[in-house]
Amino acid sequence: MLLHSVSLAYACTVQAKQGWSVKPKSFYKQVPFLRGHIKYKDDVAVIQFNDPASKVNKQSLQLHELADVLGDIWLYRSSKSVVLISGKPGCFLAGADSNMLQSCTTSEEVASLCEEAQKLFRRIEQSRVPIVAAIHGSCVSRGLELATACHYRIATKSKETVLGTPEVMLGLLPGAGGTQRLPKMVGLLGAFDMLLSGKNITADEAKKMGLVDQLVDPLGPGLKSPEERTMEYLEEVALYTFTQQKMKTCHCKRVCAELWDTVTGLGPVRKIIYSTVTKRVQKQTKNLYPAPFQIIECVKTGIEHGSNAGYLAEAQSFGKLVMTSESKALIGLHNGHLLCKKNRFGPPEKEVKKLAILGAGLMGAGIAQVSVDKGLTSILKDTTEDAISKGYEKVYKSFDTRVKKKAMISFERDAIMSNLSIQTDYSGFESADMVIEAVFEDLNIKHKVLKEVEAVTPPHCIFATNTSALPVRDIAAASKRPEKVIGIHYFSPVDKMQLVEIVTTDKTSKDTLAAAVSVALKQGKIVVTDGPGFYTTRCMGCLLMESLRLLQEGVTATKSDFLATSFGFNVGPFAVTDEVGVDIGLHISEMLCKAFGSRYEGGSLEIVKTMLEKGLKGCKSGKGFFLYGKTKSVNPEVEEILKNHQVTLCVCCSSSEYDMQYRLLSRCINESLMCLQEGIIQSPLEGDIGAVFGYGFPPMHGGPFRFVDTFGAERLVSLMKRFEDVYGNQFTPCQLLLDHTKDPSKRTHR
Repeated sequence: MLLHSVSLAYACTVQAKQGWSVKPKSFYKQVPFLRGHIKYKDDVAVIQFNDPASKVNKQSLQLHELADVLGDIWLYRSSKSVVLISGKPGCFLAGADSNMLQSCTTSEEVASLCEEAQKLFRRIEQSRVPIVAAIHGSCVSRGLELATACHYRIATKSKETVLGTPEVMLGLLPGAGGTQRLPKMVGLLGAFDMLLSGKNITADEAKKMGLVDQLVDPLGPGLKSPEERTMEYLEEVALYTFTQQKMKTCHCKRVCAELWDTVTGLGPVRKIIYSTVTKRVQKQTKNLYPAPFQIIECVKTGIEHGSNAGYLAEAQSFGKLVMTSESKALIGLHNGHLLCKKNRFGPPEKEVKKLAILGAGLMGAGIAQVSVDKGLTSILKDTTEDAISKGYEKVYKSFDTRVKKKAMISFERDAIMSNLSIQTDYSGFESADMVIEAVFEDLNIKHKVLKEVEAVTPPHCIFATNTSALPVRDIAAASKRPEKVIGIHYFSPVDKMQLVEIVTTDKTSKDTLAAAVSVALKQGKIVVTDGPGFYTTRCMGCLLMESLRLLQEGVTATKSDFLATSFGFNVGPFAVTDEVGVDIGLHISEMLCKAFGSRYEGGSLEIVKTMLEKGLKGCKSGKGFFLYGKTKSVNPEVEEILKNHQVTLCVCCSSSEYDMQYRLLSRCINESLMCLQEGIIQSPLEGDIGAVFGYGFPPMHGGPFRFVDTFGAERLVSLMKRFEDVYGNQFTPCQLLLDHTKDPSKRTHR
């Protein structure tokens, strides 16, 4: 609505607005611009971005059209000021097209495109005609670089208006002056915070930082409509001198800012900042991502050696980063992420409007939270008043925390919570469109609740089970309408984890699948559809089984986890097991070993059984494979248990960290390919997305399928054959992997 008011004020249409007219021609002029328009009023040129072929304005690195339009203004002095504005709902200007970047063949080609953009933005910065960026909606990447090159920035006070430099999330850096202008505008620390995190900030935050000069609230009094309010204010800002506007800044605030800039401007202080930031990046990235370090160097070069050197370093670094495997992998994940947020199964016959959730524990409360947050009317049911109260409190607390952080107001919190009702019986289930059960992983319990639900729900109601390992077909065996039974596997914590696995059976109807996907997408999730199995659980389980074998061979839990984290996993398999729960880890491992036999085995599960007998359940009991006190340390009780389960270390396959690391990785990757081979997952793309967002496969490798392409299928098979000779069929390469060794040109991630 707010952008609509902005775009109405400045949209170049044949309809006349109050104070605007398409005649006489001597007063107005209209020319094509980025498939949008330019108009003049009272010596103010208003340039509107509006690409009819896209939902958002993507500014490519080919900026000739903008250069031509501004060149005309500069040459003929046809206006005294310029306003840049968007005609797109919710988008000022986004970044460059990633497909165009990937089409470049050399880093020099990319660098030259960056230099072209830099030159234009520097001309904008040095323009004698004041240029204003009127921002509503997403202003990120190249859009923010353009805005910071302008002389003045105004932004709407709207949730849709965000500013950011997300390039680092794609393994890149801002390539049109972002690393050079941000430090001057928001200070060294503020710039590093934005550039290295890739996070978006609100218009209010941008104003406090000095990134935005003025905020616009179009709902002010005394004007006929928001459209007129926005139009009048933007025009006013464009006509005023910027010196006058800046004088309105609080004197105390300006003095404090100048004092802080003076302190951080001292050479010794800057060196401390560079060193501290670099060490933090090294710790967070484990030196596996090159982009953050290049960002630091570009900022440092510009400050220490001048803008010209900084711009050159930025363009060259951008060109090199585009060609890295890390950037290609991250861009591939980004594109896959967008595809997995679409419902390729189409809309369901009946929209799910009312949801019921069984179980108010950690998972159930999390599902309720993401559901009501997106406007779904939801019932949360459990068997006791105590359980249901605790579940409700968890949901309320999550939103109340946002209120305390000023991310929402109390009225919004209360409005969201009004969508949730709690109860210990099945009242209201007669009008439910979908029931999601999040009860204990026991087949008998799930059969019991399934029968109870079907007895009180309408025929169209879908029963979705949140199981991580039990076969959905086994759960559906107790159903009177198995075509309405489906698995929706959420990951913990539900509000933080982006992925959802939709698990079907051979009897699940297409409409049920479409409805389940639509609900998950409405909850803000990335959706991966599985066949009759569990992709992420199988792959992660392999890591635990092989880690247990390393443990028996004398490799410590700390060392085993390091083998995973040094490859890029955020946490190792033992730390994950402690977080999930050692009891749950054992339960899942036993089921998988039973399902897949010796192929899935590895270390002895008797170790884990003995741990549970001693009460070592992981984080929830304060001790598992590790002790959890003030500091995390190896649990000596586990080391004592291991004395009865020691096996001989095979020197030929375990003498190096490399061999031990690839014993873990090869099993995990091979299982991923086997899932595609068996039809458990639908495509390599979904396999990569599921692995990265589901069990934490390192993003800079792009997922297991892309990793096979970059590492080489033949090389991986050679390693696995060597391990197979010692350990057996757990390392037998699947047929799909063998097929790729015969055809090296075949790319699994495409």
